Amino acid sequence: MRCLVTGAAGFIGSTLSARLLSEGHDVVGIDIFSDYYDISIKRRNIAESLQHERFKLIEGDLNRADLSPLVRDVDVIFHQAGQPGVRKSWGVDFGTYIDANIRATQRLLEAAKDSERLSRFVYASSSSVYGNAERYPTTEEDVPRPVSPYGVSKLAAEHLCSLYAQNFGIPTVSLRYFTVYGPRQRTDMAFTRFIRAAIRRDSLHVYGDGTQLRDFTYIDDVVTANTLAAAADIPPGGVYNVAGGSTTSIREVLEIVRELAGDLEVEFEPSVAGDVFRTGGSTDRIRRDLGWSATVTLREGITKQFEWGEAQFAV
Repeated sequence: MRCLVTGAAGFIGSTLSARLLSEGHDVVGIDIFSDYYDISIKRRNIAESLQHERFKLIEGDLNRADLSPLVRDVDVIFHQAGQPGVRKSWGVDFGTYIDANIRATQRLLEAAKDSERLSRFVYASSSSVYGNAERYPTTEEDVPRPVSPYGVSKLAAEHLCSLYAQNFGIPTVSLRYFTVYGPRQRTDMAFTRFIRAAIRRDSLHVYGDGTQLRDFTYIDDVVTANTLAAAADIPPGGVYNVAGGSTTSIREVLEIVRELAGDLEVEFEPSVAGDVFRTGGSTDRIRRDLGWSATVTLREGITKQFEWGEAQFAV
């Protein structure tokens, strides 16, 4: 199988690329190498894949690149690229989210609609589309009500995937990720910030009072969901939650980090606009249709990320 992975140097994209290569697939990766966080981290992420003879990296912008030749020669597109972050999506920065999350997805879908080879278009959506959900665990049938511009941009791109499936038959599937963590996690994300501070004996900053709940999902489980979605015989336009089933408070997460690192100096700061209090996804549909369920417990996953962090952040 020949695959295109967008955002190939990012947290999820680089881990997915490595998995695909290990399973014998050919991978073309494209990444803009934006400066949302340190570009050298992205270079390290992709270094392993660059050593592989079946991997090709293109440094480019999905909004400017000629996508038709890329799409024409691949069997599966894993669209992982996008501008992340709830906090930065307000104000003048929203233009970046329009470009990276909505316009780029539309250009990729336009290129894909003329492909005679494409068997699956997997889009990386987000639990942020739900906002403050009416019930938990939240199902795919519940009405999305995002509470941040970031969530709006992810939902808009998801709707584009469904529209192109309905109108042009593009075999899209959207995976709504719930708080992905693990080795290579971005430096602005909570677990990496916590672990880096713990290892370096710095003050650890938490937005909110720590009672907020998240459904944490380990990176390897997310990658598996992508590979199963690529191979499954499902109708175009499907939407699936990818949730770890470990809805846990931030304070409980801190206790696990404390067990691994020793005493922590924690400072609580005001909540940020657009952050929801709770997430929790039902995985009944993805279990039924794709045979997927999370396999890594939160404690196991944090331990693995902490071991990775020791190699990354030790002074």
